[in-house]
Amino acid sequence: MKKPILLGAVAYDPRVVPIWEGMREYFRSTGPSIDYVLFSNYDRQVQALLDRQIDIAWNTNLAWVKVYKRTKGACKALALRDVDVKFTTVVVARTDSGIQSLGDLRGKRLALGSADSAQAAVLPLHFLKQVIGDPAKACELIRFDLDVGKHGDTGTSELEVLRALRENQADAGALGDTTWIRQVAEGRIDPRLFRPIWTSPGYCHCNFTALADFPAPLAEQWTESLLQMRYDHPRWRELMDQEGLKRWVRVEPDILDGYQVLFDAVSDQGLDSAWPA
Repeated sequence: MKKPILLGAVAYDPRVVPIWEGMREYFRSTGPSIDYVLFSNYDRQVQALLDRQIDIAWNTNLAWVKVYKRTKGACKALALRDVDVKFTTVVVARTDSGIQSLGDLRGKRLALGSADSAQAAVLPLHFLKQVIGDPAKACELIRFDLDVGKHGDTGTSELEVLRALRENQADAGALGDTTWIRQVAEGRIDPRLFRPIWTSPGYCHCNFTALADFPAPLAEQWTESLLQMRYDHPRWRELMDQEGLKRWVRVEPDILDGYQVLFDAVSDQGLDSAWPA
């Protein structure tokens, strides 16, 4: 019996377990077989991939940047969710703040999510710098560094951003569009209190990452099998709903371009200076 492909994922929420049990069941029925390991944070997962303790990692975009930089590009992104291809950040402002655009944030209180959240901290600061210069000097930054190590996966810090807006502790806040959309859909947003004033250009989010020496035929077989998962199949619809997608997408060269803005932000903010070589 062939050894199963070992996948890594971060346990940011209890629902992660049934998701990966479902993934194991899927690949048991389609092949090649997999098993999985859960990690407490992305740094441990990245290191496990580099140490070849796992074969494939389900990485955030920031974890992908870490792997790419630490391997000097000797890695490959295999697939991502449809929702990860054009992810966006929104900046939301209180309606009584007078903020209509990013330029209006000068002198205002801006709430940000976890420091290692690409969508709620790293990229908002990057985009904002292009408009108002150094955000730390142009406005008062209010940071919610919660669940650091999980790259914003829990969404806790983004909910704190919305709470700060609701309680008038901040004039504006940055969060991922998926969190905003979900909160609106659940009726938790009062449009009389705050509204989005800016949406970022699209960028890529999570992907399945393997090292360059992972056997190419096996990587292709696994990727092809993953791409065959269908949302209209009653057996897999619930699994895909849990992971928040309608289809899996192969990472083509043009899709990889969607990570460049995060590479730029990481370098500009010096975040990679503390990463191991």
